[in-house]
Amino acid sequence: MTEPLLEATDLVHYLGQGAGRVQALKGVSLSLKGGELVLLMGPSGSGKTTLLSILGCLMTPSSGTVKVGGEAVAALDPEALAKLRRDRIGFIFQSYHLFPTLNAADNVRLALDVRGERARAAKRAAREVLATVGLAHKARSFPRELSGGEQQRVAIARAIVGKTQVILADEPTGALDASNGQAIMTLLADIARDSSRAVLVVTHDPRILPFADRIIHIEDGRIVSEEAGSGSTRKVSHA
Repeated sequence: MTEPLLEATDLVHYLGQGAGRVQALKGVSLSLKGGELVLLMGPSGSGKTTLLSILGCLMTPSSGTVKVGGEAVAALDPEALAKLRRDRIGFIFQSYHLFPTLNAADNVRLALDVRGERARAAKRAAREVLATVGLAHKARSFPRELSGGEQQRVAIARAIVGKTQVILADEPTGALDASNGQAIMTLLADIARDSSRAVLVVTHDPRILPFADRIIHIEDGRIVSEEAGSGSTRKVSHA
């Protein structure tokens, strides 16, 4: 059996101190395999954001384990953990998080600069991945000159430019209209067809359910159900 690209086991996490202390996660376990797009859905306060932060190695759980590419995160020192996060995990946010003073190519290239990639190679890779997301003609445009959908495509390009294994997207269609939301999810689904990558999307948007290979529901800090999505049916039917 192929090792999961991301695996979490019995995650427990507390937020706050003293009388205000709350248990945000209550024994959450999940895994992501290469070649799949998984939706994580649940009401506000269900633990989605906390879980995403722990899976992305931005937070340390109170207990439980996280493995990325089979490597236990807890065993890494801060420098090694930062390197793992840079090299293996790509983040996509609802609000894009682009630098307004950098053009599209430079926003993408920034992800490679922090990894020490040589300038010429980084510039070439940024151009190539912008072409992949359909924005080769916008490489020199600044965020203010791009539509919301185009800005999200730049953010996706930045997330995948370093050959990252795990793509974590937090409400990537939340700020977009229906048409642009569908286009962004089509792009993420295409990325998830790569067996060396897995995509996890946190969402409230029921319109993107058809893109999912699996749908995981979380409530009150627990996984309450998991089901196959129609995306997996399409992949089987095309095999």
